[in-house]
Parts: sequence; structure tokens; C-alpha cells
Amino acid sequence: MSNAMNHVRVLFFATLRDRAGMKLLETDLEPAATVRDLKIFLAETNPNLREPMKSVLTAINHEFAFDETIIPQGAEIAMFPPVSGG
Repeated sequence: MSNAMNHVRVLFFATLRDRAGMKLLETDLEPAATVRDLKIFLAETNPNLREPMKSVLTAINHEFAFDETIIPQGAEIAMFPPVSGG
């Protein structure tokens, strides 16, 4: 069993793209990292994302994912700001 890092692509949409200063981030995560782990990593490495990471919507390979979801190898992760209704 390999302990190789999990290389993933993170796509930022709408206001998250502006806050991140990029539309795409390719990064390596620990094997078995969760969505929560990714949010913590993004908040720590980009202070502009600290606040939005608390309420961001996340999809992995086009399926909505929760904080406890383990990120599969080579996943494409999309992050959206929460939809505000009114």
C-alpha cells in the first residue's frame, strides 16, 4: 500500500475565485484527507479564504460532498460560496 500524496485540483467559483486570487489550485493532500482537512489547509495558506471556508459548498467529481467525505485520489474539487436567498 502506497503512502503517496493525493494530487488534486481545486476549482474556485464566483466570489471565492476573487478571494483566492485564482480559479484553479493544484495541490497535494495526505492520503485519506477529508473535505474538512482541505478547508483547514486553504484557510491556513490563504488568509482571504479563512472566513468563506466556514460556509463554502464543496463538490468532488461533480457530486456534493460533506466535511467528513474522504477525497479520492486525483479528485477534482469545486468550491462555491453559499447561495444566499432572499
